[in-house]
Amino acid sequence: MMPDAWLSGEVAVIGLGRSGRAAALLLRRSGARVYASDAGSSGALESSAQELRGVGVAVDLGRHDLARIGAAALVVASPGVPPSSVPLVAARERGVPIVGEVEVALRLLDRVRYLAVTGTNGKTTTTALAGHLLAALGHDAVAAGNIGTAVAEVALRPTPPAWIALEVSSFQLHDTPSIDPTVGVLTNLSPDHLDRYPGVEAYYADKRLLFRNAHAESHWVINGEDARARAMTEGVPGVQHCFALEAPSADAYYDRRADTLVVLDRPLLPRRELALLGDHNVANALAAVLAVAVADPAHRTPAAWQRLASGLRSFRALPHRLEIVGEPDGVLWINDSKATNVSSTVVAIAGMTRPTIVLLGGRHKGESYAGLAEALRRVGKRVLAFGEAATIIEADLGAVVPVDRMGFSFSDVVARARSLAERGDAVLLSPACSSFDMFENYEHRGAEFRRLALAPPVAQVGALHPGGSH
Repeated sequence: MMPDAWLSGEVAVIGLGRSGRAAALLLRRSGARVYASDAGSSGALESSAQELRGVGVAVDLGRHDLARIGAAALVVASPGVPPSSVPLVAARERGVPIVGEVEVALRLLDRVRYLAVTGTNGKTTTTALAGHLLAALGHDAVAAGNIGTAVAEVALRPTPPAWIALEVSSFQLHDTPSIDPTVGVLTNLSPDHLDRYPGVEAYYADKRLLFRNAHAESHWVINGEDARARAMTEGVPGVQHCFALEAPSADAYYDRRADTLVVLDRPLLPRRELALLGDHNVANALAAVLAVAVADPAHRTPAAWQRLASGLRSFRALPHRLEIVGEPDGVLWINDSKATNVSSTVVAIAGMTRPTIVLLGGRHKGESYAGLAEALRRVGKRVLAFGEAATIIEADLGAVVPVDRMGFSFSDVVARARSLAERGDAVLLSPACSSFDMFENYEHRGAEFRRLALAPPVAQVGALHPGGSH
């Protein structure tokens, strides 16, 4: 339930994106006095502000009332608002507790069981799979959190679900002190978000907060082949279950010789029946099934096992995550716009079996692109580097694979890819960068790729450096 301390004064909600808007509505419905503010002033924000004012929320757009925030009983921070932002600094200086939207929602969903999934890569697909499998078992289940649906939106429903598959980012974990999942999942760990964190250890420290309330009855699903994940969970209270691609001793693994996914010593289904590209998606499937299976003994009966296998067969790739757009003229176009870091793009390229033209670029996040070299040597036909990071990408990879440094016209990038691709090739958008230099978000970037890939060919254009660098 809502703590009395939160109702003793005004609650300030910072950031009015989807999660902030939902948190403000939920708090107001629960009886809190709410002040909400956002430094922006777009049409979408104006619409949210009008809705919130209609239920009695005080709203500022284009500014933050720092005195009001400093006097609040509680501050609720949207995940996109960094801890260094002026309103959050003002709150900390006045000793105001700061939580996130997920924390508020979970306090009001105290009877709902949930699986919490985090990690650097694979967490969205694993979360979606877990939600899909819970539904396949007959549960009223939703996928929420960083996957797109705010948990507060779920809490606003007249009847809450029985289960939530909850994706939690490092930013959300930072501000969710009461997190205590039925099962927690750590998919993997690698450097990310170095544009927001002072260093990789600070990023890992927030990931470690998944285990902040671990106890003897906790259940954790861990990537047994990820040394960082194993080190992070060493000594964590509770029961640990491991998934792996190549380790028959794991609780869930891929028997490559038999082409079968094996979970808890029981064959589940042949790999060929899983309609997802790449070994990394086999790992995601193993993590999701293992988490659902250990969450409740009823999920391990023979009938439940059949439903889990059927659920895996019916699951399809999420948009922007190695999504097959089409194969016009024998060229396979793949949209992996969600790959916003180098490790995710490594996985995507490693899963390619055709000569591949790779589209890399966007806003640089602080990582070297040299980590892509080995995968590119195997299948990379050419790299098209675009956006703010293009010069860095060219410098890091130009000696490994031909690199064409493009500009900021995405239509030119796709046209160049079309001019280079031959029957039997693949064109892979897996940018290894954020999208905010050219697009609203990674979904916008992926949608443009899909539209341009399927559009009729137009006059082709060259790169800024025709022929590229070698």
